[in-house]
Amino acid sequence: MAKNYWLAKSEPEAYSWNDLVKDGKTTWTGVRNFQARNNLRAMKTGDLVLFYHSVTDKQVVGIAKVAKEFYPDPTADEGDWSVVDLVPHKPLKTFVTLDQIKADAVLKDIPLVRQSRLSVTPLTEAQFKHLLELAGTKA
Repeated sequence: MAKNYWLAKSEPEAYSWNDLVKDGKTTWTGVRNFQARNNLRAMKTGDLVLFYHSVTDKQVVGIAKVAKEFYPDPTADEGDWSVVDLVPHKPLKTFVTLDQIKADAVLKDIPLVRQSRLSVTPLTEAQFKHLLELAGTKA
């Protein structure tokens, strides 16, 4: 079965990679964009997710794994919103910054750059592997 690859953004002041590692698992709540919600709904158990610190750090810092496929967002007061459960998989040896991504010929057009406000985006296998190469990390 083919794996899918993703990038999920979080402000480290709200929920950081270190928080995920400490907690051991999290429910990815609060997504209120239809395209990002649809991306959550496309995630499958075992898919790998690059964890990106947005706003302040602007860098990819770790790899998470989808532990539970989408279900209704318990924090949503109204609407048809979804969540997935993520677990930490491994930290990156070297963080990959947004500036590095924008300057890289393979990555300069990924959704993180083209649709910067989208909190959950797909990556191709080639983009995912290239990001890991830049980070000096194996999945």
